[in-house]
Amino acid sequence: MPKLSVIVPFYNVQQYAPDTLRSLRMNARQDFEFVLVDDHSKDETPAILERAAEELSNVAQVRHVRHEVNGGLATARNTGLDAARGEYLTFLDGDDWLAPGYLSELVSSIEELGCDFVRTDHVQATARARSVHRAPVGLRHQVLNPREAILPADRTTSVDYAYAWAGVYHRRLLDKGLLHFTDGLRTAEDRPWIWKLHREAESFAVVSLLGVFYRRGVASSLTQIGDVRQLDFIRAFDQVIEETAADADADRLLPKAVRTYCAIIAHHLADESKWEPSVAKQLRARSAAAIKRMPQDALGDVLETMDMHRSSKLRRLRRRVTTAKAAA
Repeated sequence: MPKLSVIVPFYNVQQYAPDTLRSLRMNARQDFEFVLVDDHSKDETPAILERAAEELSNVAQVRHVRHEVNGGLATARNTGLDAARGEYLTFLDGDDWLAPGYLSELVSSIEELGCDFVRTDHVQATARARSVHRAPVGLRHQVLNPREAILPADRTTSVDYAYAWAGVYHRRLLDKGLLHFTDGLRTAEDRPWIWKLHREAESFAVVSLLGVFYRRGVASSLTQIGDVRQLDFIRAFDQVIEETAADADADRLLPKAVRTYCAIIAHHLADESKWEPSVAKQLRARSAAAIKRMPQDALGDVLETMDMHRSSKLRRLRRRVTTAKAAA
């Protein structure tokens, strides 16, 4: 069994894949496994991966998988999870990269702490600019209860730091069914995943370790494209609400889930200019329907405590649903 499996999905990233693969080589060990998943790329990415898989096999264990059809990031990560054999697992996206020696430090941290999963900080890279982003947990290098890190509802907490690649996970979480993503989600795939992890895992820790470089502003990234795939955030957060409502601590946790969902809807409405016109129309309609589906008591409390700018947008959507219902 490899000590660590690194799951790396790639899709049309010929410009960035060489940096990603070079950083893997600078982290390689014979007991590390690199699971390279090509999500049916249409550029030169497949050829780059073919060469890299052969070269990396001299310094690490390599598994190279190619999808026959494009399935999206969540599905590609699931393919990697199904192929991975490591005692510990982590993720990296095909346009990001790692600092030399980072993976060894990551493994050392989770072995020392002995918990289910460990979360890390990361560096955001936008063109030549670099900025450090910290996991929103104050206690470092201490084993904590993941469920307690979901709250409080009115502050940024661990479930808001949803980046799957900012951490490392023990295989027992995979065996329990806690590491797979909702198949087919094209965006916000990390949101149901991080909530489930925090509700159902038994222990975690946050360490002050920097080594993941997250590339922002990539033209092909879904965060930069206002097409219909971005609306998958509604499906993702519907899942968060549904699963949290079924939790034994639903009364405590639902206000946080509803508040986060509302904040994301308000964010997308504020950035409406990036959307294709037909998608912007769908965004408004589907967001209004989502508000109708939310637990209304929790929603009312959220709208009372949220800032005026965002709450006014959401109240207009809520009135739209009420008005349409009355007219019918």
